[in-house]
Amino acid sequence: MKIINAILLLSLLTTVSLISAHAEDNPVVLFETSAGNFEVTLYPQQAPVTVNNFLSLVEQKHYNGTIFHRVIKNFMIQGGGLNKSLKKLGGVMPIKNEADNGLKNVKGSIAMARTGEPHSATDQFFINTKDNDNLNFTSKTIRGWGYTVFGKVTRGMDVVMKIEGTPTTSKLGRSDVPVNTIEILKISRIGKQGPSHKTEK
Repeated sequence: MKIINAILLLSLLTTVSLISAHAEDNPVVLFETSAGNFEVTLYPQQAPVTVNNFLSLVEQKHYNGTIFHRVIKNFMIQGGGLNKSLKKLGGVMPIKNEADNGLKNVKGSIAMARTGEPHSATDQFFINTKDNDNLNFTSKTIRGWGYTVFGKVTRGMDVVMKIEGTPTTSKLGRSDVPVNTIEILKISRIGKQGPSHKTEK
């Protein structure tokens, strides 16, 4: 009986340890913007390549001083790859599309922007401001690949919606550009949290 109890206890401790380790694997990043701050929890278990690429760019301070250059009401806000002069930063290699990871483009989720080629995402990302089912993975085809979700806003969603509501215009050949520049002052890794997919309202 003592041996059985010991085995059960060891099994329980191992399970708790694995759950704890899994929970600690979700990095949290802080977006400091000219419109306010918000936090995003990343999901490396589902999108390892994408999260690694994003965190690498965060550590390199690549995003500091970039802007939200494309804002469309009732759709999304996009940024991360252009400076205040609307010039692309470049210098980032394309990564694998991981949109078949089970995560959906729901309100508050952050996903990688890309061209019409499925595996072309580099540094630009967007935050969905509503459920965008049409952006989800359906098949490994040009039209079906979808857009890779790799995290979700878990604090400060009101700031994201404030950005979404900003007036936009056309500028330097680009449409949906905020009239008043919304700068990403800094993105920094601030900690970790459990694997909850809840979004703060």
